[in-house]
Amino acid sequence: MAINLSKKQTINLSKENKRPLAGVSMGLGWDTKGGLFSMFSGDIDLDASCVLIDGAGKCEAVWFRRLHLPDNSVRHSGDNRTGEGAGDDETITVQFDRLDARFQHLVFTVNSFTGQRFDKVKNAYCRVVNDQGVELARYDLSNEAAGSHTGLILMKVSRGADGDWHCTAIGQPVDGRTWHDIEAQALKLI
Repeated sequence: MAINLSKKQTINLSKENKRPLAGVSMGLGWDTKGGLFSMFSGDIDLDASCVLIDGAGKCEAVWFRRLHLPDNSVRHSGDNRTGEGAGDDETITVQFDRLDARFQHLVFTVNSFTGQRFDKVKNAYCRVVNDQGVELARYDLSNEAAGSHTGLILMKVSRGADGDWHCTAIGQPVDGRTWHDIEAQALKLI
């Protein structure tokens, strides 16, 4: 049974999995608010990113312009420009058993590259799924998504001293078109 995360709540993903955790996927989903003028507002193009932070505070990222690390330990599903359809609109998969040990923190973000504001977004969520397709945690972003910002820091996944992976729901509104614009804010989370 998946845990419904609250803002700032941390869980041990390894323990929730109840077996060794080889990897996870972070799924992001959203819809566009309807209404009288919805036909003129268009689709909302949101972009998920994973900012990988090493012990020295240096960053690399996987996002719509870089769909995977060279070793394929982190992979992006590709850019969904509409949010249409049921289920996850974009997914980032992390293979912990292949991830370079220098990366201690993974910060998942979402931005509107085109500058559309999140006040046009509804039913937003992110979720963590194990490598067997079982949902471990879900974070409903309805409250955090509402507003005039262009991005959100969704969650942080960190390697603990115990070797386990811990997930913290962040839900911090930010402004920026890509992960580059919010890199400094992501670094403050470690």
